[in-house]
Amino acid sequence: MPSNLILFNKPFRVLSQFSAEGDKSTLAQYIEIPEFYPAGRLDFDSEGLLLLTDQGALQHVIASPDFKLPKTYWVQVEGEISPEALEKLRQGVELKDGLTKPAQAERMAEPDVWERVPPVRHRENIPTSWLSLQIREGKNRQVRRMTAAVGFPTLRLIRYAIGPYTLENTKVGQWNYIEPTDNLLKEVNQFEEQRKRKAASPNRRSTGQKRQPGSKENKISHGEGVARRNTRPKSTSRPHRK
Repeated sequence: MPSNLILFNKPFRVLSQFSAEGDKSTLAQYIEIPEFYPAGRLDFDSEGLLLLTDQGALQHVIASPDFKLPKTYWVQVEGEISPEALEKLRQGVELKDGLTKPAQAERMAEPDVWERVPPVRHRENIPTSWLSLQIREGKNRQVRRMTAAVGFPTLRLIRYAIGPYTLENTKVGQWNYIEPTDNLLKEVNQFEEQRKRKAASPNRRSTGQKRQPGSKENKISHGEGVARRNTRPKSTSRPHRK
């Protein structure tokens, strides 16, 4: 039986969705399997690892920041990334929507990856460098905003890993069935148990529970509304307020 989890190496300028949007490329051009949907997103202008599944609980656990699956990015930036900039990334960067959580940030050699189409546009006399950045949250376009905030704009962004899953042995534009790890299945089981407990909470009325005629709890008397309305007649001499 095929697995319920797919690992896809998303190319540059491909939407992380199956539905058409103008003339942009979508996942439908690469994956022809019904009922599988992305667990999280990867920006149109970013590349790399995207996980898809046909199970709602598994999708939630992978995509939700609450479960803290770390995401590792390989980032090409404009300029020679400095030790000071790396330290700022490690401590957290102040963005418009708040301070980011501390990240793992290290300079790295240029990785042996596929050529991007179209290629990154280089400026003469301005070098570029690469860093590995691991985060555990998912603010909108977070990595790009983080590197820009420390003075090194992102030129190319590749998501290399989500938790234990990496791009190893998966070429750009290709996908593979993968098996959920034991830890991931444990998280899914815990999430489903929590959802069942909430559904069975005594504070929630069962949809099959009927109100008993004459019940004091359910009956609203003539003198009692939800806001305990005053039932005394209004004076006709009092002016009406608008």
